[in-house]
Amino acid sequence: MQLLGAAAIEALLPMSPCIDVVAGAMRAISCGQVLAPLRNVMALQSPNAMGIMPGAMPAHGCFGVKVLALYPGNGAKGLPSHAGMVLLFDSASGAPVAVLESNSLTALRTAAASAVATRALARPGSSVLALLGTGHQALWHVRAMREVMPLRRLQLWNHRRDGAQQLMAQLGELGAIEVAVADSPQEALEGADVVCTVSAAREPILHGAWLSPGQHVNLVGASVASAREADDEVVRRSRYFVDARASAAVQAGEWLHAIAAGVVSHEHLLGEIGEVLLGDIAGRIHKDDITVYKSLGHTAQDLATADTILRMARASGQYPELPW
Repeated sequence: MQLLGAAAIEALLPMSPCIDVVAGAMRAISCGQVLAPLRNVMALQSPNAMGIMPGAMPAHGCFGVKVLALYPGNGAKGLPSHAGMVLLFDSASGAPVAVLESNSLTALRTAAASAVATRALARPGSSVLALLGTGHQALWHVRAMREVMPLRRLQLWNHRRDGAQQLMAQLGELGAIEVAVADSPQEALEGADVVCTVSAAREPILHGAWLSPGQHVNLVGASVASAREADDEVVRRSRYFVDARASAAVQAGEWLHAIAAGVVSHEHLLGEIGEVLLGDIAGRIHKDDITVYKSLGHTAQDLATADTILRMARASGQYPELPW
């Protein structure tokens, strides 16, 4: 049994190869090579909850489950709002083989998935990134975007300005990137090629009227039907893609709100990023298209990332196995 914490996860799988791992997982989703029921969220004492995401990738020889505690009020205590683990099993024997800390793994694979979508949908040569929200996902997304675009300028907005300033202090590791803190989300979007929303907002912080032709948007922060980071106009104006149709149909808040309001039809959802990668559907058609990737997260991303980390840990010989 391997126990792999945050430090091990970050050391074993850098962002660049993780992007390729997640791209493979997204192709597997669209090829029907993943067994995954919808995530199950069980309410605890309000507003807390527990999330369970099981899945299997037979072609990859792995199966497992992610279990999370969701405590929205933890931020005020200086604690993470999410805490949990990914448990992997051996496909031959059924024995549990690894437990991985989930916050770092989730941040890594989520940002990698946004990078996969950006590489597939953004205009070539995109170099200016707008980031709405500066929490746990923010730095990971900057790291990921650097791998798929020649990032020269970063435009930040957060509902608390000191949050944006705290992120700026962490950006030294990324070298010579011009960074600006905007006073509003609309200001942050001005001149941006790619927009990532990584906030905890439950009501729109991104409005379609602010979008410019050719922009690509990754909607990342809202992962339940009752929350949305973008308004109906963002959905209406875009070529709209998701990570998995099945989960988007019941959990993509922006999409569900636009459908309920009669702003778009069901056919407006063009498909999965995996289908774009496979060449089954077109991504960006014209340079002025506005493209949107709605990220809900998928068990396949967790399993493929965790399995790769486990293989690398074993190959390194630096992480002794514990008796089980």
